[in-house]
Amino acid sequence: MTRERVSQEGGTARGFARMDRTKQREIARKGGANVPNEKRSFAQNRQLASEAGRKGGRRVAPQARSFSQNRALAAEAGRKGGRMSQKRRALSNEGETGREH
Repeated sequence: MTRERVSQEGGTARGFARMDRTKQREIARKGGANVPNEKRSFAQNRQLASEAGRKGGRRVAPQARSFSQNRALAAEAGRKGGRMSQKRRALSNEGETGREH
């Protein structure tokens, strides 16, 4: 019997999220393999990457930068992310221990 994976939103996982973990890792490992080194501008030029990050940050209006304006909101988001990581880790470990038998 196969168990369907559940997405973070509570629905049934689809596409990449539904794949076997080993297949996901295999695909992810290939990440930028088709991009030649000279085209990986951020990897080659740290200053360019730094400027791009600053430019992206300037595009957001100060009042929309909620985490910089609201430390409690940022802290809660961090806690929520931590809880989700723990849940994913627990589910992953649960699936791995089930395969050993």
